[in-house]
Amino acid sequence: MQPFFALVLIAAAQAPAFAQAAASAASRPALGSRAFKWEELIARPTPNGERRDVANHPTPTLAVFECHVTTLNPGAASHEPHRHPQEELIIVKEGTLEVHINGRTQVAGRGSTFFYASNDAHRVLNVGSTRATYWVINVATKATHAPAEQNQHPKLQSAVFDWEKTPVAQTKTGERRAVLDGSTVTLANLESHITTINPGEMPHAAHRHPDEELILVKEGTLEVTINGQSQRAGPGSIFFYASNDMHGMKNVGDTRATYHVIRLVTAATPKAQAAGAK
Repeated sequence: MQPFFALVLIAAAQAPAFAQAAASAASRPALGSRAFKWEELIARPTPNGERRDVANHPTPTLAVFECHVTTLNPGAASHEPHRHPQEELIIVKEGTLEVHINGRTQVAGRGSTFFYASNDAHRVLNVGSTRATYWVINVATKATHAPAEQNQHPKLQSAVFDWEKTPVAQTKTGERRAVLDGSTVTLANLESHITTINPGEMPHAAHRHPDEELILVKEGTLEVTINGQSQRAGPGSIFFYASNDMHGMKNVGDTRATYHVIRLVTAATPKAQAAGAK
């Protein structure tokens, strides 16, 4: 058994669901760049609402990348406050949630981002009158269950980043909202921002980079091109760009398109490919 996954099983008592997911991910191939279209994600009923599983794999830079979408009925909670060693991001697709972090609560709605640092207590509660749906991203690295390899002085702490309070900067193609940027207990760097692009625009030319990237479509229709192959996807869809894969996006709708961007750097992040490399 690989050392990381042996440690995962030891930690199962702390976070049994993720421990099982990590053990399952160990037997799967590394996740390559791909689009997960909202309409193709299967909704499965849960006692509190619905769940859509997206991915549960290792990647070139992560021991485990796990992503799903949760829907909570009004008044329902995700679970009792709990803690786990992997770091977690939640982004609200729709609805209003009360966020619990280490005994403190805050209410935030559509477009907001929650970051849970390693081993901080957390949960969410739907305090709205309609269903609440949110993306969940759990990430583990070699350092997740190896305290000696963890960053003892991370820049990022558990926090709520409220959409309504996030400053907006105008760009040539639309808008940009900076959300978070810095080191964590297990990641060399975690950066997130929200991009809005006008109809017919591209945020940049197709490019590649060593850090892995996740796109969550808030609204609008995007054409995503990955290694020369193009497809279209709308709200709720998720794009994963593996390290050093060529990718680009364009707003092909007749309204603005807005999407969340998450970029991850770990100790395993490979070097950038030289210009012209295949």
